[in-house]
Amino acid sequence: MSIVLLLLLGSLVNGPYALITTAVSAELGTHECLEGNSKALATVTSIIDGTGSIGAAVGPLLAGFVSSYGWIYVFYMLMISCSLAVLLLVRLLVNECKQISKRSPDPTRTL
Repeated sequence: MSIVLLLLLGSLVNGPYALITTAVSAELGTHECLEGNSKALATVTSIIDGTGSIGAAVGPLLAGFVSSYGWIYVFYMLMISCSLAVLLLVRLLVNECKQISKRSPDPTRTL
């Protein structure tokens, strides 16, 4: 049971991380200042991945510090972190939805 739960937890943690880094990299990759420069895109992607690695190192350190006040505060910290991530991604979601809604529908396209 422990192995199944660890696999489930790992996929729930890595899934959003991969989604966020991919979404941010794709958004920055289409920015006009890059103009198809593959080296600049690689640099941006590595900075994003590096920032995620720093977060992966600082998160448990912060959780250890917060746990000295009680474990309930660790869960509050995780809820605040998730809420902050959602708030930061809402703008990207709104922009994507606006772009999708501006496209003219193709009546010949089937789902």
